[in-house]
Amino acid sequence: MLDWKNRTRAGATGADSSHTEPLGQRTLIRLLAVVIGLYLLICLVLGWYWSQEPDGFAVRQTVREAAQASERQLVNGYATVETLKQVAGTLLDKPGGYLSNDIAPPGVWLDNMPSWEYGVLVQVRDLTRALRKDFARSQSQSAEDPDLARGEPLFHFDNNSWALPATESEYREGIRALDRYLARLSDPAPNALFYTRADNLNSWLGDVATRLGSLSQRLSASVGRVRLDPVDAESVAAPGEAAPVREEVVETPWLNIDNVFYEARGQAWALSHLLRAIEVDFADVLAKKNATTSLRQIIRELEAAQAPLWSPMVLNGSGYGVLANHSLVMANYISRANAAIIDLRNLLAQG
Repeated sequence: MLDWKNRTRAGATGADSSHTEPLGQRTLIRLLAVVIGLYLLICLVLGWYWSQEPDGFAVRQTVREAAQASERQLVNGYATVETLKQVAGTLLDKPGGYLSNDIAPPGVWLDNMPSWEYGVLVQVRDLTRALRKDFARSQSQSAEDPDLARGEPLFHFDNNSWALPATESEYREGIRALDRYLARLSDPAPNALFYTRADNLNSWLGDVATRLGSLSQRLSASVGRVRLDPVDAESVAAPGEAAPVREEVVETPWLNIDNVFYEARGQAWALSHLLRAIEVDFADVLAKKNATTSLRQIIRELEAAQAPLWSPMVLNGSGYGVLANHSLVMANYISRANAAIIDLRNLLAQG
């Protein structure tokens, strides 16, 4: 009798456990779904926040405050180098930090901000090279500044390296090299040089014009355009005959349109700040060449290219279609800035 009761209890217990086990699994699955949902929601919010382009900063005020904080003297070149430091530092210290080398969500899912970062980095690299090659040397046979020679290659380090070493560590070391050069430049007995000559400025502006010209072409290719190339670069047309050309349709792939757009935004953001610093350091040269107005026109076009984008995505309508084409609007500002740079270079080249 007791044995039968024990078996009955055991059977009842087994039946209860068979009902409670699926219930526990369902609870675990629901809990896991809630956790994953919350994680994705957090990633979505962070991704939106990290994708916001940094605000600009007042160059003159920032330079003045930085000099006061470090108890340094404002000299020719200080505004340019300090602004270059601030622009490079923005890459690393903006919301979300540096995203181009992220390997985890949400950074790995973002592409607009890494494209913006690359645009800024292009201008940082070009100016650091110009500092090392031209601005800090009196002539072609002069020795390089040691800190600039150390810092310039650091900014050319792979922008996608996650570790060993990380991109951020290399760029921070490059910023420290610029700061060491700046400290020596502003010393009462300086052992660093910065030459505010028209030919030095003209050389760097040539690099800027090349960058903007390429950007304008890439932006215009969002709707497809016909490019004419010579059939053979070595061939010479017979007298009275036109040289043979080849027509090629160039069009940006659909998935790359927003990348080119945000790269242009990044270059415009960085360049507008750097040119405002150039206006400070090269004020005498620009006034002598009657070129100050031309420089300010370039800055105005570049700042207009950074107007807020109210659309949730980069639209790519046809040139005269119903929808806007943001790439063509950006190309317009970039082309106008490039044309103004050509005029500025002509003024600087005049005696």
